[in-house]
Amino acid sequence: MLQNNSTLKSLIAKLWQKFWEGGIANPLTAIEQITYLIFMKRLDDLEAKRERDADFTGEKYISRFSGKYKVPGSNEEVDKSELRWSNFKHRPADEMLLLVQTKVFPFLKEFEGGSRFTKAMSNAVFIMPNGRLLVEAIKIVEQLFTEIEKDAREGGQAFQDIQGDVYEMLLSEIATAGKNGQFRTPRHIIKLMSELVAPQLGQRMADPSSGTGGFILGFYQYILTELVRKSDPAKLITDEDGFERATMSAILTDKVKQILDQSMFGFDIDTTMVRLGLMNLMMHGIDEPRIDYQDTLSKSYNDDNQFDIIMANPPFTGNIDKGDINEGLKLPTTKTELLFVERIFTMLKMGGTSAVIVPQGVLFGSGKAFMMLRKMLIDKTELKAVIAMPGGVFKPYAGVSTAILIFTKGGETNDVWFYDMQADGYTLDDKRNKIDKSDLPDIVLQYKARNTKKDNDRKARYFFVPKKEIETN
Repeated sequence: MLQNNSTLKSLIAKLWQKFWEGGIANPLTAIEQITYLIFMKRLDDLEAKRERDADFTGEKYISRFSGKYKVPGSNEEVDKSELRWSNFKHRPADEMLLLVQTKVFPFLKEFEGGSRFTKAMSNAVFIMPNGRLLVEAIKIVEQLFTEIEKDAREGGQAFQDIQGDVYEMLLSEIATAGKNGQFRTPRHIIKLMSELVAPQLGQRMADPSSGTGGFILGFYQYILTELVRKSDPAKLITDEDGFERATMSAILTDKVKQILDQSMFGFDIDTTMVRLGLMNLMMHGIDEPRIDYQDTLSKSYNDDNQFDIIMANPPFTGNIDKGDINEGLKLPTTKTELLFVERIFTMLKMGGTSAVIVPQGVLFGSGKAFMMLRKMLIDKTELKAVIAMPGGVFKPYAGVSTAILIFTKGGETNDVWFYDMQADGYTLDDKRNKIDKSDLPDIVLQYKARNTKKDNDRKARYFFVPKKEIETN
């Protein structure tokens, strides 16, 4: 498994260090530039494979790199073959930098015209301060792909899975909070929430604030794991967080792929996050990911009653301009942490289920909008569970105490199951080092076995609270 591959870890650390030394200190800028390089390399590798396959079968294949490319803003034309990673990487540093900036990158932006990726790339820029950094970065990216191939050969895990894990590891290095309280949800928390909502193949899933696409990936991986569990449970492995997982390619038939491609939707108001999210899903083998640049709280978004599953970790500290708020949202507030929960409720179909992370203030805030939201959850959904998480779960981004809410639209709340998570498998300081103590497997176990007659000891870690008591408080 990837966490045991020290070579990959050290290469990723080295890549970050080179960008830092090269003057790109903002982690988001660095990850974008690294993403573009990985994409150039991946595009060339995929094309080479298609060419080899066509050569082997004798089929005719026209490469993306055949013919001429007209350089935007000029009358110059170049052979597309010059824009291939395998060709331009041999050029002298400054000559290569100029070629990549003025020709390769514009070509990449037009890749697969009309797709979401092309749309998301429209305002992307290639910022590389000098040719020397480009040469060093290309060298490390090459080493990364060589090591991924070696790991796949020796470890028996698919190249696609390791490649996706490497990209997730790169994303995990973004250690600064974004605007309006945006930050990456730890993968083990996403896995926990996927286990709790237990999606099924064919259900439509969305994340209204999708960021780097972690919840979409959690949904995708959970469903593939369940398919492997039914067909060949021997292929399951237990990951570092105590969850069973299947290799992604083990069960991915064309039919399953088609169903999944049409089942997953993400929306975000940050174009950088849209790009990173699209790339993250593509690196995991989702060829046509559906993440769109969209403010789901605004007047322009009206996909109500559309989704069976919603998993989300909406921004906590933002406010939206009152005039921009969608008329369908009735809470008297501009606070995004409240409006997003209402938006999730409206997006769900009747009988649809959500797992959403909220700051604990949502549970205890005394303002009118806070109370109205809680009343909506009690009266118009079956509020199944509230899982309180310790304050360090989102460090180093933020120390805020949070909770996971699990609710089903249109059900009736009778008793709500509470669980007080003490440990999530990592230290609760800024370092977040792995430790042996984790409540996550127990939460899944106890949630699935919850019983109103037995779970009533208020001194225990988990217990039921009757609806009447919640209404009183």
